[in-house]
Parts: sequence; structure tokens; C-alpha cells
Amino acid sequence: MAKAIRPFNISLFLVFVVCMCRAQSSDLLRLEYLRIPENNSGVHTERYKFALNLPLKLSKEDYFVVGSEYNQFNINFSKDFGFDTAQLQKLHIIDLNLGYIAKWNDNWRLIGILTPRLASNLTQGTTLDDYFFNATATFLKDNPKADKPYRIVLGLSYNSTTGLPIPLPVVSYYKRFHPNWSYTLGIPKSNFKYHPSEDHIVQLALLLDGYFVNVQNPIAMPEGVDATRISLSALVATLGYQYKVSNIASFYAYFGKSVHQEGKLRDNKRNDVFLLNGESNFFIRGGFKVSIF
Repeated sequence: MAKAIRPFNISLFLVFVVCMCRAQSSDLLRLEYLRIPENNSGVHTERYKFALNLPLKLSKEDYFVVGSEYNQFNINFSKDFGFDTAQLQKLHIIDLNLGYIAKWNDNWRLIGILTPRLASNLTQGTTLDDYFFNATATFLKDNPKADKPYRIVLGLSYNSTTGLPIPLPVVSYYKRFHPNWSYTLGIPKSNFKYHPSEDHIVQLALLLDGYFVNVQNPIAMPEGVDATRISLSALVATLGYQYKVSNIASFYAYFGKSVHQEGKLRDNKRNDVFLLNGESNFFIRGGFKVSIF
């Protein structure tokens, strides 16, 4: 099932967007489990996520942030695809986050984050192809004490997994326009929330998910090419519930289904070589997080 190369690869672009926005995550701590049940493509995926970021105060308005995020993907293939899938059954993504937050002026804060990344199946230690580099620079303006609290994020982000030589824009806008209602417009997540109380939140959301991982030993494909990368890009519509233990800590659960999804194998130039999963999937996600917003 080889696919022709398209001038603009939308699935790779979606992977880029997911990766770049993870770099600007507001999480201090996150423990999460994701399950993508098997569909007709014969692929079943589980993901375990652990993230920890520590802000270190440099002055009254300036902070240095150091942290890390680990994602492990366990993938089961119930069908015979005509090639060996043993290397694809366990994938690892490890990020190191180095950030700086400074007061730009009375209205805006500057946030810069460097994120070296290891993304690999790790079948034989680490290789140079396992390493990637991400960088994000954004301006943030918020007013949580306003009658209608709001938050604006504007910036640029660069991610080496895409092969695009230029940074791309980062835009997000949040507003609580009513005591019981709020919305966020942006990437990788837009949502509409109902707040029946300060401790309970119900939301509808449209979000991007995915990964891009190096495969250390090239996989010989039936078409005579070698696959050296695996990627997943998905646009997911979800219904979720969040219970706030405190102002910054909460448990959450989401149930949704992908609107668009492509799981692919790629060659060393990131060209498509095989479509693993192009059908809609359910996405079931839950966990605990401590987040500044």
C-alpha cells in the first residue's frame, strides 16, 4: 500500500503542530494513560505519559524552568502487514525542557523553551538519528482577575521532525465569558467548557495528537524500500470531564473519536512508504495533572 508523495504532507504537518505545542505546555506534573482500541486496520495502541517541570525563581518576575516528559507507546499488530512489525511494538519519546519566563512589560510575558528530544524504538541503545530539537518562543498576556478572564498566546515554534526550515506560528486565545462558560481557540486544542461549579468542568474539545519516532533498524518493505520512521497524526473530537482537587490540581477523563487519522511508515527523507492505519479510532484518555492554567 505504497502512497504517492504529496507536495504538502498534511499528516506530517499535524505531527509538527502537536510536537511544537507540547513544548509550551503549562503542566508542572502530569500522569496520563491513553488507549486507542483496535479498528479494522488491526492496530491497537496504549500510551503512558509522565511529565514534570520545575519553575525556579530568578527574580520577582523571572523564572527558569527545567523539566522532562516521557511517553511510552505500546503497539499491538493483529494483522500480517507483509513485513516484520517487531521493532514497532514499543516506542519511546523523552523530552528535556529548558525554559525562561520573563516579564516583557506591564501586559506581556516572554516565554522561551528549548526542547532536545529522543524519539526512538531503542532496540540497540541510541543513535544520532534518534535525536531531534524543538524550540518555542511566545508572548503571553492574561488577566485571571478580570470580570471575564482571558489569556492570549502568540509566538513561533520550530520542530526538527518536520524538515521545514522555518518556524511556524503559535496562536491560542482563552476567555471565560460567563461564570459557567469558557472557550479556547488554538492549536493543538480548542474547547468549549461548562463550569457547573469551581470543582467540576465538562467540555467538548477538538485536539491534535500524534508522534514521530525513529526506527533504528530499517524495515524492508514489500515495495523494495526501507522504512526508518513511524508517525501518527490524528484530529480528535472528545467529550471530557475534569474534577479540580485544588486551583491547579485535577483528575480528568476524555472519550473521543478521531475525525482524521493517519498512522504511517516513512523513509529516511520522511516520505510516505506505507499506510498502517487510516481509519477512525476511539481515543480514551485519563489521568492527573498539576497545571498553572
